[in-house]
Amino acid sequence: MSVLFVLMLASLGVALLFLAGFCWSVRSGQFDDTGTPPLRLLTDDDSSKPETETKEET
Repeated sequence: MSVLFVLMLASLGVALLFLAGFCWSVRSGQFDDTGTPPLRLLTDDDSSKPETETKEET
């Protein structure tokens, strides 16, 4: 019977740990913008490419 109480306390501790982690991630802004990161993949952004190509025609 004492093992049951230990397991209940351990599960409660893990649940509180996950709740604290979720609250921390919400406060730090992890879930602020969920719409544009998938769409950012679809746009052509040439500014992120290094400019190693030079257009020298002789």
